[in-house]
Amino acid sequence: MAQPLSTARTKSASSKVKFGCALAVAVVSLALLGGCNTTRSGPVAASHSTKSLAAGSPELERALSYWGNSYKRNPKDKQSAMNYAAALRINNQGGQAEAILRKAVIDNSGDPTVASAYGKVLAENGKLQEALGVLDNAIDPTNPDWRMLSAKGAIYDQLGQPQQARELYKQALTIVPNEPSVLNNLGMSYILTDELPAAEQALKLAMNHPNATSRVRQNLALAMGLQGKFDQARSVAEAELDPKQAEANIAYLQSMLQQRISSRQSG
Repeated sequence: MAQPLSTARTKSASSKVKFGCALAVAVVSLALLGGCNTTRSGPVAASHSTKSLAAGSPELERALSYWGNSYKRNPKDKQSAMNYAAALRINNQGGQAEAILRKAVIDNSGDPTVASAYGKVLAENGKLQEALGVLDNAIDPTNPDWRMLSAKGAIYDQLGQPQQARELYKQALTIVPNEPSVLNNLGMSYILTDELPAAEQALKLAMNHPNATSRVRQNLALAMGLQGKFDQARSVAEAELDPKQAEANIAYLQSMLQQRISSRQSG
């Protein structure tokens, strides 16, 4: 269940809020990689789900147990490794997720999905240059994988190099036009530099895609709220959040916007 919006994953030049984690994590408490849900055959991969899991929730505990046991039975199984690592990341066990994905990269040499996930978890653990190295070595310049390009762009955003990041997002979008996860990262990139109308435009385009996830909706609400469009932001957020949660998010945005205004005036 989503919590009120947090500035822990955002920064802007004006408010100087530090951005200390991977762009692959949403501004709201919903993970950009999504969460896990369950089907008749067990939990679904986090990257395939549209619903997030909260750390400490019963659903996450079930996912950790299911995929942990699956991984122990066959550590070389790609799906088990990816899913178990995803659940561990949601559970704030980034170090263990990193170790699992490091082995998965060795076992699945040349696999862009695994390399991209490993690069992301390295970035989340603060190993930005190592993450870039992993992705650079894995990307085929003659046939680049769009997931890797997007993940590399997210790292450049964390390094404070938004132009390089956006070039990679745009390159990815030439391969997969209107891909919502790439547009989401592009929108977040614009939020980080206070280019809020551009962020809103990118996130609206992402929302129009049938595969858009909850993270896109909540980031769009963020971009609108930071512009003072609180009614629109509330409408977007309430489409899937409990009204009280949506209202709490909007109240936080109003407070955040006032802080930004005060910071500009004092600066």
